[in-house]
Formats: sequence, C-alpha cells, structure tokens
Amino acid sequence: MWTRLLTLCSWVVAMVAIAALPAAAPARAQAPSRTFQLAGVLPKNSAEQFELAYWNSIKDSRQASDYEAYLQAYPKGRFASLARARIQQLKTGAPPAPAAQRPAAQPPPAAEGRSGGGQTQAGGGAKPSAERPQNRVPARTPDKAPARSPPVAVPQGEAGAGASAGNVATVKDCDACPLLIALHPQPFTMGSNGSDPSERPAHKVTPHMPFAIGKYEVTVGQWNQCVRGSVCPVMPSLSGVPDNQPMRDVSWDEAQLYLKWLSTVSGKPYRLPTEAEWEYAARGGTTTPYWWGDTLKGGHASCEGCGDPWTAERPPPVGSFGANPFGLNDMNGSVWEWVQDCWHSNYKGAPADGSAWVGGACQARVIRGGSWRENGSYMLSTTRFKYDASVRQSQNGFRVARSLE
Repeated sequence: MWTRLLTLCSWVVAMVAIAALPAAAPARAQAPSRTFQLAGVLPKNSAEQFELAYWNSIKDSRQASDYEAYLQAYPKGRFASLARARIQQLKTGAPPAPAAQRPAAQPPPAAEGRSGGGQTQAGGGAKPSAERPQNRVPARTPDKAPARSPPVAVPQGEAGAGASAGNVATVKDCDACPLLIALHPQPFTMGSNGSDPSERPAHKVTPHMPFAIGKYEVTVGQWNQCVRGSVCPVMPSLSGVPDNQPMRDVSWDEAQLYLKWLSTVSGKPYRLPTEAEWEYAARGGTTTPYWWGDTLKGGHASCEGCGDPWTAERPPPVGSFGANPFGLNDMNGSVWEWVQDCWHSNYKGAPADGSAWVGGACQARVIRGGSWRENGSYMLSTTRFKYDASVRQSQNGFRVARSLE
C-alpha cells in the first residue's frame, strides 16, 4: 500500500513540475513572401490563374467565338455558365450581361514584380507612323497558284544586331509571300529575372543560323489567298474585315495549314518563328524592357492605353506604328503571335541555340507579344503566354519565318 501511495505522489509531483514549465516557444514563422505585383500576364504555374487570365481577356468581347473557345478550353470552368449565356445573348441579339469581375484571389506565388517601368501608363495618343505597307496584299488569282519571283538578295550581316529600320535586308520569295526581314542574329539575353516567373531565368541564347521573319503579321488578305487555294478554312468571324488587318481568330493548327500552302507556292520551307527567334526579333538589338526604351510610351504599339490608332473592336491595319530597330512592325500589341515552341512554365532547360523547344506539353503552344485588347504592361519584349494549339481565339494571329541557308 505504501508503495502505491509513494508512486501516486511521485506522479502528482511530476505533473505539477511539468505544468510549471514555461510554454514551449512556437515554431519560428517563416518570413512572408513578397507578393507578386502583376504588371502583365498572370503566373503561369497555376491553372486557376490561367483561367482567370483567359476570362479577363475575353470578358468584354462581342464575338460568340471567344466564349465558345473558352468553353472548349474550360468546359467546367468557373465562368462556363456565364460564357454560355453570353453566347446565347450574342446570337439572339439580347443585351449582354455585365462582365463577371475577377473574384478575390489568394496571393499568387511569390515572385518579383515586372521591372523597367512596366506599370507606367501611356500618355496621349501619338500620330500613326507614315511607314505602312503599300499594297502588300497581291491581286487575287483564284484559278492559279501565285507566280513565284526570285527572292531579294540577302546581304550577310546587314540586318544583324543594331541595324536600323532604314538599313535592313528584305526577302520576298513570291508574289503572294509576306515581306520578310533577314536577320543574322548575335548572342543575346532572353527572358527576365525581375518579371513573371515564366520568363525566368534570363539566359544567354546564341542562335545557330540566320533566319528571315515577317515584317508584318500575316494579313487577312494573305490568309484569303490560302482560302482560295482550298487549303485554309474560311473564317466567318472575319467576314468583311479589310485585307490589311492582321489575321486573327486562328489556331496554331490552322496556322500550320497556311505555312504548308505558302511553302508549296513559294518553294521555300516556311514555318513559325521559334520563341527565341521571336524575342530576338522583338527586342531589335535592345536590352531594355521595351524596344523603344525603359518605360512605356504612347504611339509605339497597338494596345489599350498605348495611343492612337486604337479601338476596342479590332486591331488597326498592319504597319500602323513605326518599326523597331530591325525594321519589324507590330511585334508588340496588335495580335498575340503563335510561335513554334511547346509550352514550358519557365526557361529551365531551354535550348541555348535558338531552336524550337518542342518537348513537353505540346498541346499547349506559346504565344508572344500581347494584343490590342491588353494594356501596356503586356508590351514588354519578354511577355509570353500559352494557348491550346487547336483552339481559335480572336486575339491570336501569327507571322511567318524561315531559315536562311
């Protein structure tokens, strides 16, 4: 009995001693991560953010095809019901429902905000540049293939880094072919370490061969030549759109049809530019966030708030703004441009020779450059996004490229 009593007393004393101990210090809280201050596209490592970015890009559209494209990509998305209602309203002529506002989101992944004055708003509209394409779209020849013409000579190095818009080499392989600018690229830094996570890491690229890229985006008139060649599909959404408008509402897969047709009529191996080629061309030999400098300025690109000419309904004709130092027009704004590469959420493991990165999630392809519907923060040379290769969207277009031997 005395043994049990002593044991009980010992237990009580131990409990009292434990209770008297100071409370254990809580685990040291981790320092809060920096919030991602988005000046342009949303983080690419979140499916939710992708859908939100997609919806925000079309929520004010008056084209049923935009909402149909959303439903194709997100049949059970958070805005699916609203998208179906919009389609019904647009097809019946009923007044559109108010756009859904982006719901309060959880703090996105930690990263730094865009650098280089990406949030600066453009000032008043600038006059459109006088440098515009003059009758670039060939006369219609529905009953025969466009005649081939010899390409313009390409002086070696003339359009390399630092070339001015007035001192570039051009290539035109056939009457129906888009006008190209020949580039003999030098090593450059692609991407940005102080911007969107998908643009990291900034890395050196040494393109392995010269290439030529379209001075302008492929136009509606040029696309229609392919339609008359019975290769490209008719786009009802662009009925009545002038021939000098950039071609849009076209999927990556459909762009391949145009490239196949163009390769046939020209005898040259046309393709989309690689993502590295596209960024090299867009930078125009510069290292600043925009090809025209460190801050956003009006009158250099077609985007909301970037200056005249601009309307919410459609982009202006190709060449409405001045060319970059390589002589290329509309690399920023106008329409998003498909490139050859498959989507990767960042540049880790990206090719260093400028070739297309085609491994990975190839159902999604890269688009570059922003569009006329986005604000100026999308106009940075590094801006990139992804889209399903088989889906049309009214802001997506492309320009052509081919390697130079």
